[in-house]
Amino acid sequence: MKEALQLITQTILASANQVLNTNGGHTVALVPDGFRTHNLEQYQIGRDRFRASMNTHSLDDFSNYVAHHTLDGQQPAGFVDQDRMSANVLFNLGDANVPGHGDDTATLTLKPTAAYSALQAIVGTSLSQQQLAEFLEDWMPHLLASANDEKLEMPAAINAVRRMSIKATSQQDSVVGDLAASRSAMDAIEARSLDTLPTTFIFTSRPFDALQPADITLRVSVITGRDQPLLKLRWVGEEAQREAFADEFKQVLQREIGGLVNLTIGTFQQGK
Repeated sequence: MKEALQLITQTILASANQVLNTNGGHTVALVPDGFRTHNLEQYQIGRDRFRASMNTHSLDDFSNYVAHHTLDGQQPAGFVDQDRMSANVLFNLGDANVPGHGDDTATLTLKPTAAYSALQAIVGTSLSQQQLAEFLEDWMPHLLASANDEKLEMPAAINAVRRMSIKATSQQDSVVGDLAASRSAMDAIEARSLDTLPTTFIFTSRPFDALQPADITLRVSVITGRDQPLLKLRWVGEEAQREAFADEFKQVLQREIGGLVNLTIGTFQQGK
């Protein structure tokens, strides 16, 4: 009996074509399926409202999209994630009094240049002579070499890295007295090259296409204790320079879209 009444009710509602217009701009209908609402937007000629997600690595394309997509009477909200070097603009976020859906967005994520990516891959890593020499050869146009503040030509610096060798020495001292005797031994392992070994490199490159070229100082350290020396490049002032890149990113965004978008440092997530 209960099932029969439910079937009769659903049949009547279906024949009555129960279409509802909601305040949010959606058109839904009641159908014989437990009185659930169904969105009919997919059957319309156009969508109820514009919503999309645009993603790019290009600052120029991002800026042009924001400039031409800003809706009349609305102030987009922008959020800058300096850790990830990205920015997100929400065109229909609204405000506390008239909140929007926040589902019409544009996202910029800066992509590291090839040179900067190659540098990040080897900084702080133990390298063989061959590996370091090949890196220096591949990116020679971006590099300057010096040894104790004396400038070196890059071909000579690379040749010095290739011609490094390990030298081990041993020294033993003995002291004898009337009541005591002592002995000490010292072993020294030293990495040497037939040419002047570079101690510092300056790597110049744009970290990201949207930023200006930067000079990155790299100190060379040699790890001994093995048959073959290992070399390591240390980025001097790495954290401070990365923060400078992030600050420059915000300044670039402010210059490009600051007049169109209210920019805030941080990330944003809507509540449910």
